[in-house]
Amino acid sequence: MTPRIKTFLIHGSLFVITFVTTTLAGAEWTYGKSILSEHYTWSDFASGLPYAFCFLAILTCHEFGHYFTAIYYRIKTSLPYYIPIPSFIIPMSIGTLGALIRIRERILTNKQQFDVGIAGPLAGFVVALVFLIYGFVTLPPAEHIYQFHPKYKQYGLTYADHAYDPANMPPGSLDIVIGKNLLFSILEKIFADPARMPNPHEIIHYPFLFAGLLSLVFTCLNLLPIGQLDGGHVLYGLLGYRKHKIVATAIYVPLLFYCGLGFIDINWPLQSMVIFSAIYLSALYRVMMNFFENKRDRWMYALLIFATQYLLSWLYPAFHGYTTWLFFLLLVGAFAGVKHPPSPIEEPLNRTRKILGWLALLIFILCLTPDPIDIILPPTATP
Repeated sequence: MTPRIKTFLIHGSLFVITFVTTTLAGAEWTYGKSILSEHYTWSDFASGLPYAFCFLAILTCHEFGHYFTAIYYRIKTSLPYYIPIPSFIIPMSIGTLGALIRIRERILTNKQQFDVGIAGPLAGFVVALVFLIYGFVTLPPAEHIYQFHPKYKQYGLTYADHAYDPANMPPGSLDIVIGKNLLFSILEKIFADPARMPNPHEIIHYPFLFAGLLSLVFTCLNLLPIGQLDGGHVLYGLLGYRKHKIVATAIYVPLLFYCGLGFIDINWPLQSMVIFSAIYLSALYRVMMNFFENKRDRWMYALLIFATQYLLSWLYPAFHGYTTWLFFLLLVGAFAGVKHPPSPIEEPLNRTRKILGWLALLIFILCLTPDPIDIILPPTATP
């Protein structure tokens, strides 16, 4: 077997596996049909295809936007590596952690970094817009929700006033609320029939809306203008090394602080609080390596952030950040870094690139979703 054929087999196999896992996830999110349940059929599997097709189409366009731009500049790069996440192994999985390409040589100019970085998010964003608009204009009647929740018929179209009341939810059930971002809300106002628009608690049953919204969240994460994320390349191209460092720090630190609010629950048992506090402090120390050379300064600011977050959580228990974002920010800050390394060759961007760059940062703001998926547990019933 030649190396070229072996490479195609690896990438093709990962895509097929990811297609299967996203289809399984789509069936579970849309219809509640898990492969672990009895009498799971091919028809059940096929019910997840709309979600899988939509999500993977957007993801693929994103990655090939990077790939073809790198090929244009004759930069050695790999085909996309898709990352499958089986829902029967990790509960509430969306089927994939995304995909990535490997740049196999250093990109020499800031212009090339800019072009390769921005091509993926813009390509994926355009396709996500198409699927979202299609999802809005083809919404079924409001009664469509009854096929997923037959018991809602007893409430009629005012089911939201009753079904989501914690007092009416059976113990052990989950209430999954999908958070909207600004762009989703704008598209909803323009293209959706208000009488057919599903409640935020039920968007998971509408695959084009759910997959499209998740794609906007992934686009936002990629366009976060820090380090060597796609948004970091864009901001570096627009502002240069020194200004990028200032702006990226001004964005990263407040966002890290917000997302960490409430991560350490003051109601936890002492042992759990000590363990998670130690892990969190260690991660904060690692992140502070981006900003301080002295170990004492790193520990001082890590402790300051931790103590302030804990104090605010104690004073205002209902106010908390989004811990899923916290994990992503800690991961990026610890391993990818906040600063963008200087390019060997600096070239000024032309007007078209500058316009596209600011457009990409606007897309980041429009797609910013504080709580993409909020899982609410009803109070435990008392005997």
